[in-house]
Amino acid sequence: MSQHTDTGTRSGPSASGDAARPPGYRWVVLGVATVTQAASGFFVQGIGAMAVPLQRSLDLGTTQLGLLLSASQLVPLVGLLVAGELLDRHNERWVVGVGAAVVAAGLLLGSLAQGYASLLAVLLVVGAGYSTVQPGGSKSVAAWFAPAQRGLAMGIRQAGLPLGGALAAAVLPLVAVAYGWRAALVVGGLVALLGAGLFTALYRRPPAATAVRPAPGAAAPTASVRSRLRVLREPAMTRILFSGLSLVAVHSGIGVLGALHLHDVTALGPGPSAAVLVATQVAGAVGRIALAAWSDRSRAGRYRPVLVCLGAVVAGLAALTTPAGRSPVAAALLFTWLGFFGIGWYGPWVAHLAESAPPGRTGFALGLAMAVNQLAVVLVPPALGLLRDTTHGFTAAWAALAAATAATLALTARRGGRGGGGGGRGGR
Repeated sequence: MSQHTDTGTRSGPSASGDAARPPGYRWVVLGVATVTQAASGFFVQGIGAMAVPLQRSLDLGTTQLGLLLSASQLVPLVGLLVAGELLDRHNERWVVGVGAAVVAAGLLLGSLAQGYASLLAVLLVVGAGYSTVQPGGSKSVAAWFAPAQRGLAMGIRQAGLPLGGALAAAVLPLVAVAYGWRAALVVGGLVALLGAGLFTALYRRPPAATAVRPAPGAAAPTASVRSRLRVLREPAMTRILFSGLSLVAVHSGIGVLGALHLHDVTALGPGPSAAVLVATQVAGAVGRIALAAWSDRSRAGRYRPVLVCLGAVVAGLAALTTPAGRSPVAAALLFTWLGFFGIGWYGPWVAHLAESAPPGRTGFALGLAMAVNQLAVVLVPPALGLLRDTTHGFTAAWAALAAATAATLALTARRGGRGGGGGGRGGR
């Protein structure tokens, strides 16, 4: 697949009408993109940490709790594709800003929700808004950073999600216990509104940005769809899709089952369990930065760190099914390990994705791959919850995730060996 080279920073005026900014402004862009990512995903990332108070307040089973996580990710199955198209045609400033504002409005209005069904509906609206934030922030950062720094920049930006999750895990359970789950929605809405305002106020396109116009073939919708979906045949995209599905499933599993495993299996209380999840999210943020920085220097290509993450996740999940998973200290360490690799993988993965996109199709490629990931985000939490409810334990769920991840590792390592890693320092 051809390397994407039209997003680097070059000199020249901006045809989009944005005032020219010095190259150093890219760090401002990175900062606001990271904050917006963290703010928009703040409440949803905190649902898992609120598992115990939510179950008590709404009388929920684990399957119903999993459906809450899935509800916010259902609309992005289509919304990410729409967002990718919008990002290839319009200014990221408004596409992302409006989406983050929709997240804020949905949560604030959701504080009036009367029960479980209303909360599900609220999270559908939140998912619609968030559809633009993930690919839009990634495209924004890719546009400002040259390839030599792009992996690190993407890793920092993608660290926004687990950092927001860590803050949510620390704050939202306390708010839910003290003031009720509706108050937690208000807090989430205000945080998302802050992110929307910052991105709209501060994001500008790089000086090299040209007027956004339809890519060749856009005038013929049918031909355009065929040409766009042709990227699915590329070896790099195959690796991206399979690894993304598998590792997103692991991330989702940690979100829906992590707090419950710590509470039910290791007998940790809600406070200590939330503290472990905070450590898990922080480890994920560190992993996204460190692993993405490694991908900038990996002569084997950006995909090598993703393969390492797959292997490390298999080991961690397998260990959770042993007696170590019943020890509070060992389980805490295992979840932190899974945070670093099972959440940190996204940094090098999304950098690899952005650089593997055809010229002019970055938004679409990001939206497509992230939309495929949504299949796991939507289906895995309730499936794992159902498995937990029917087996009355966590071993089957962790074992299933480990087996699926191991299969993905075998498949994509073999494809990577034939097709090359791509995207790393040696591949650019």
